[in-house]
Amino acid sequence: MSSSRLDSAPKPALADQLVTSIEERKFTIGVIGLGYVGLPLSLAGVSAGFKVIGFDINEERVAGLNRGEPMIRHLPEGAVARAVANGLFRATSSFNALAEVDAIIICVPTPLTKHGTPDLSYIRNTTEEIARHLKAGQLIVLESTTYPGTTTEVVKPILEHTGLKCGQDFLLAFSPEREDPGNIDFSTTRIPKVVGGEGPDALRVANALYGALIDKTVPVSSTATAEAVKLTENIFRAVNIALVNELKGVYDAMGIDIWEVIEAAKTKPFGFMPFYPGPGLGGHCIPIDPFYLSWKAKEYDTPARFIELAGEINTRMPYKVVERLAESLDRRFGEGLKDARILLVGLAYKKNVDDIRESPALKLMELLEERGARVDFYDPYVSEIPATREYGHFKNRKSVALSEAALGSYSAVLIVTDHDIINYAQIADNSRLIIDTRNACHKAGIISDKVVKA
Repeated sequence: MSSSRLDSAPKPALADQLVTSIEERKFTIGVIGLGYVGLPLSLAGVSAGFKVIGFDINEERVAGLNRGEPMIRHLPEGAVARAVANGLFRATSSFNALAEVDAIIICVPTPLTKHGTPDLSYIRNTTEEIARHLKAGQLIVLESTTYPGTTTEVVKPILEHTGLKCGQDFLLAFSPEREDPGNIDFSTTRIPKVVGGEGPDALRVANALYGALIDKTVPVSSTATAEAVKLTENIFRAVNIALVNELKGVYDAMGIDIWEVIEAAKTKPFGFMPFYPGPGLGGHCIPIDPFYLSWKAKEYDTPARFIELAGEINTRMPYKVVERLAESLDRRFGEGLKDARILLVGLAYKKNVDDIRESPALKLMELLEERGARVDFYDPYVSEIPATREYGHFKNRKSVALSEAALGSYSAVLIVTDHDIINYAQIADNSRLIIDTRNACHKAGIISDKVVKA
């Protein structure tokens, strides 16, 4: 470790200096990862009057952002262009610019390996890059969803290997992202921000920074607690979705419509929260995060049976949908899936967004083609399939046009994502068979014997 880096260490009152810089807007924020989490956060920083430098290894994304292009559909119109024009935001793929920032916020993916275990390679690689440019006086915040202990067990040692000490030369915190793409009621700044610090100074500074960006902060006692908060939120959803997915199978056998049951049950003003069945889990959080905790629990010889059972149920849903489709084709037309033409309606993982991360539509497409079907997709928000980690063989496939003639040419239409702008009446009028995994036709007022709920 060179003496020059240690000589540049700030005065003892590091937290005071950083908080003052935040309050006076003399503080530059660096955000690593300009996707569905990092880009909205960057814009929140600009809106609060901070200079923001965004980092991303995707050169095409960087170039587009610097031209003022949003790159993500659901962002406020013109927000990126205004941020670039006023000089408060720029994007770069060069980590040399980390030397210019006072805070570095990490918003990188935390996927699973093919064996279902946590893949922290993005966090490790990013932290090692930060370490190469780390300077005294900086605040480092991890936002990527992960198991409790990651900040202290993985990030901290890599940064301290530089010779700089956490809490003395730099500060370290964790604040879980809570983005909900497409939710018009809760933008980035309106979702309360949980903040945990590695020591009181880190908590104070991180809380001051997020307090300047977000309407409300929720300080907690440690980074591990903050990490556990995010996992708990998503495990709660995963377990309850698994429950209604299981109930769907039970009620189907009894001739009972699960959707009608849920609509009636949610009229109770207390003690019930509605969750809905579907073709499988999607998005970066719910299909993945629960397995981070169940994996970590094994280190403590503690079973996580609810989590693992929920994962099994939810993971099986695409297979059940394919079976329902195959059975319906055979029963109605005496046809099998081999050489059948299937149209998937909706590729995004949730309605009204262009986000396909972990979308069950991709798994359904794979399963159907393995059975010999020819599969197209239609999605008004996804013009073509981008590169993905698991489904690279689908890259550049394009959405087909939805027309009366096209609909009539398919053996069946499989509704996977219930975007509001889709013309379900057109689909119902011109399709032979509709497998509806989202109750979209019923919600559109369509009652037809062509529709099979799955």
